[in-house]
Amino acid sequence: MGKRQSRPWIVSDELWALIEPLLPEPGPKLVEGRPRVPDRLALCGILFVLHTGIQWEYLPQELGFGSGMTCWRRLAAWNEAGVWDELHVLLLKKLRSAKKLDWSRAVIDSSHVRAARRGPKAAPVRSTVHGRAVSTTSSPTARASRSRCR
Repeated sequence: MGKRQSRPWIVSDELWALIEPLLPEPGPKLVEGRPRVPDRLALCGILFVLHTGIQWEYLPQELGFGSGMTCWRRLAAWNEAGVWDELHVLLLKKLRSAKKLDWSRAVIDSSHVRAARRGPKAAPVRSTVHGRAVSTTSSPTARASRSRCR
């Protein structure tokens, strides 16, 4: 077995210093049980699951990030508290002030940005045939008809 890291942080100290003030205070513990997983470790577990694509329930306990359900609940609580939106704005401001945003590679997707108004109406589609096609299954003339009713 390899030597276990003394600090299994995925999140750098600099990034954690930005994120920590945005996190809501934990509520009172209603039930006695295991001690609460520290927020930084839970964040590392969240990032590990999102980066690797594994299912929450398969988060390895050996990493020390808590259970997958703990990390999932923390993600949901932080999402409800608006942590991710605040972090996004904060990071954009920080990058903008450092002149590290490259807008030449920006993409706007209509699923995220509502169109201001409709585009031009499409012209009606013109038919490419001259006239009506001849039917191959029936004919209005008596000569081509199979029935001999007179």
